[in-house]
Amino acid sequence: MEILVTGATGFLGTALCAHLELIGHKVHRLNSKNCDLERSDSLLQFNQVVYDQIYHLAAWTQAGDFCLYHPGEQWIINQRINTNVLSWWQQYQPQAKLISMGTSCAYSPELPLIEENYLTGMPIDSLFTYAMTKRMLYAGHLALHKQYGLNYLCLVPSTLYGPSYHTDGRQMHFIFDLIRKIIRAKLYGETVTLWGDGNQRREIVYIDDFVNIAIQLANDTNNQIINIGAGEEFSIRHFAKLICENIGYDFNLVQFDTDRYVGAKSKCLEVQKLRHYIPNLNLTPLELGLEKTIEWFWEQRTQLVPEHN
Repeated sequence: MEILVTGATGFLGTALCAHLELIGHKVHRLNSKNCDLERSDSLLQFNQVVYDQIYHLAAWTQAGDFCLYHPGEQWIINQRINTNVLSWWQQYQPQAKLISMGTSCAYSPELPLIEENYLTGMPIDSLFTYAMTKRMLYAGHLALHKQYGLNYLCLVPSTLYGPSYHTDGRQMHFIFDLIRKIIRAKLYGETVTLWGDGNQRREIVYIDDFVNIAIQLANDTNNQIINIGAGEEFSIRHFAKLICENIGYDFNLVQFDTDRYVGAKSKCLEVQKLRHYIPNLNLTPLELGLEKTIEWFWEQRTQLVPEHN
C-alpha cells in the first residue's frame, strides 16, 4: 500500500514507519522540515501519489506541564494543522482511510474512560485546550464521513513507552522522566525528587504493541474510535520501585514533592472495544517493557543523562 504519515519523525511515527516498511508498504514520511502543516497549501506537493492510508500523528504539544503555558498557541496551531489535513484528505485523497491519534486527556475524569464518553463532559483543566483540539479532530472525522462517506479510524492511546524516545532535551512523559531521574541519581549520587505524592496512577503501553495493534485495526476496522490501553494502571510509586530494582537504586531514597503539577490522579482506558476487535490481544509485560526501555536509556545516557558541570 501507499501510506502517508504525518509526524513521521516523532517517537510513534518513527516506530510506525519502520514497521510499515518492514511489512512491505511504501511509506511517505512527513515532518516539520518537509511539510509545514500550518500552511493550507503544504500538502499539495504530495498529490502525485494516490494513498491507501493516511496516518495523522502530527500535533503541537509536549509532555509535562507544557500545556499549562501554551493553551492559546495549542488551540490555534493544532486547529490549523488538523483542519488542513482534513481538508486535503477530503479534496484530494478521499479514497484513503485516515487513521488519526486521539488523546486520553480528552476524557472527563468524572466519567468512565470509554469511547462513548470521548465527546462528553469536561476534560481536566490543565489539559483542556489540547484535549479539545483532539475532540475537534474526531468531530471532523464524523462530519466528513457523514457528508462524503470518507473512511476513518481514531485511535486513543495510553502513554506509550519503549526504546528510541527523543533525545533533544524536550520534556519527557512521566515514565521516561522517572527512568532518567533514577539513572542520574545512580550515576551521580543525586537525590530523586518526583512530582506529587506518588499515588497518582498511570497506564502505559509498549510502543511495539501499539504499532502492531494500530496496523491491524487500520486494515480491518472502519469508522470507529477505539481506545488502545493495557487495561490496568499502577501508581507512580510502583513504577519507581520497579525502575529502582532494575537499576540498583534504593527506593527509600526517593522523595516526593506534593506542591508540583501531577495532572490527573488516575487515567486508565476502558479496553472492552479493543478486545472485541482483537480478542487474542497479547501485550508486553510491564517488567519486560521497562527492562528494554531502561537498557536503551543506559546506551543513550551521555545524551539523556549528561553530568552537570
